[in-house]
Amino acid sequence: MEIPKLTAQTIRLYVLAVLSYMGPLCFVPLMVKDSEFVHFHAKQGLVLWAASVVAAVTVFVPGVGSGIALFLSIAIVAFSATGVLSVVLKKDWKLPLVYTMSSAI
Repeated sequence: MEIPKLTAQTIRLYVLAVLSYMGPLCFVPLMVKDSEFVHFHAKQGLVLWAASVVAAVTVFVPGVGSGIALFLSIAIVAFSATGVLSVVLKKDWKLPLVYTMSSAI
């Protein structure tokens, strides 16, 4: 995927792509249909947000819930940081498992 030179429009697209990995803000970039780059990252961000909702719910599972929530939270933060790094480097890295789920959206 070729990204054009930096202009006000491309900077806007990069900001929107970074917002994809900021929790519930992932819904903002989903409204941008004119950029395949932003839409790619928005779908991955949506999957990560859904995983964070699942992690929040698992806290209430007696016994192992807090351990599962901790593991999921660490994974979500790691994947989100990788996604932001991908945007900064102007790449479209397919995050393992996250991309598989996001391609179904």
